[in-house]
Amino acid sequence: MRNFYRIGAVALASSFATSALAHHPMDGETPATMMQGLLSGIGHPVLGLDHLAFVIAVGIAAVALGSRFVLPLLFIAATLLGTGLHLMAINLPMVELVISLSVAAVGVLLIAARPAPLAIFAVLFAVAGLFHGHAYGEAIFGAETTPVVAYLAGFGMTQFAISVLAGTAIFAGLGKARAFAENIPARVAGGMVAGAGFMLVGEKVIAMTFSVA
Repeated sequence: MRNFYRIGAVALASSFATSALAHHPMDGETPATMMQGLLSGIGHPVLGLDHLAFVIAVGIAAVALGSRFVLPLLFIAATLLGTGLHLMAINLPMVELVISLSVAAVGVLLIAARPAPLAIFAVLFAVAGLFHGHAYGEAIFGAETTPVVAYLAGFGMTQFAISVLAGTAIFAGLGKARAFAENIPARVAGGMVAGAGFMLVGEKVIAMTFSVA
């Protein structure tokens, strides 16, 4: 089982690294039409695998806590706010590092599989959502109103669909009645997310260290 966690974490982290430049479906160009904004919004949470891993983890935690829709909606609302901050040119500190830390943190919580107050997850998802959303805003910064609105709708709906479907799928294998601690697929997913998150944190810390030096 330990080897499985390690292999999964390495594979997931490698995917993160290779997709770091592929977050933007428009190849880095600012969407100019409603359709471009919509497609960019749909693609960003999927192509940015650090975002994708966190959204999946949100869905798993939400189902485990009996809050299948509320927690994902909270996270999505926070991402929309974070994007809004970026569009207003309000910067958040160390965005990429905080995103990596959030991936690691939610993975650890899933591995632990111990009862935790809903408020802990709610605060984590709200804070993380601001930073994930701020990163999303880079793809649409400087665009006109129509593609911006389409982009927000696209990534909001995509995140909601992924979180709800992923959480439901993970728990469907063992049934709703099984305790979270006994749901091996959920804990394996948490292990993969946590391992990849820590690797991403290390990557960001090393990059920051060399940039300062």
